[in-house]
Amino acid sequence: MAFSGGHRGAILIKSMPENIKGEQEMNQRISMKKFNPKVYAAVSTMQQYVDQCGLEPLLLELIKLRASQINGCAYCLDMHTKDARAVGETEQRLYTLSAWRETPFFTERERAALAFTEAITLVNVDHVPDDVYAQAHAQFSDTELVDLAMAVATINTWNRLAITFRAEPGHYQPTDRVKLRGAAATQK
Repeated sequence: MAFSGGHRGAILIKSMPENIKGEQEMNQRISMKKFNPKVYAAVSTMQQYVDQCGLEPLLLELIKLRASQINGCAYCLDMHTKDARAVGETEQRLYTLSAWRETPFFTERERAALAFTEAITLVNVDHVPDDVYAQAHAQFSDTELVDLAMAVATINTWNRLAITFRAEPGHYQPTDRVKLRGAAATQK
């Protein structure tokens, strides 16, 4: 076991078993999609809403990545790093996302969304502080703010399911749907 610290505190992490080469072994426990397709469909419906809500595709990918970093979801980090690249995100911003406060690479709107994402993801720490909420509300309309909260709730749901059932990272490839969403956003 090891301790992992973020900007809000340390948490205890149990290590995965290692194979003969010293690499972590990753074995998916079960396929949620295979054994309970209704649950998968329910969360997919949430995701479809988020994808079509009107928030910028790059912003949505940043939210997904930041929550996945906090939650330690390797599968979602693999997926959304690839999706972010597919919709035009830069390597520089991907590399510095975990330290977004320390860089000039993110807009005020993105900064507000990232702070809001962290507060919702770590809701047990500060219960979304008023200053974080006010910062987000200054950048997003009431409808957008609800959509933003839904986006964060949705990725947190995916993270928890992927971690629980040990979805194996490394095999995901962006779909044409993701690429089209990014192309449509750059034409606006």
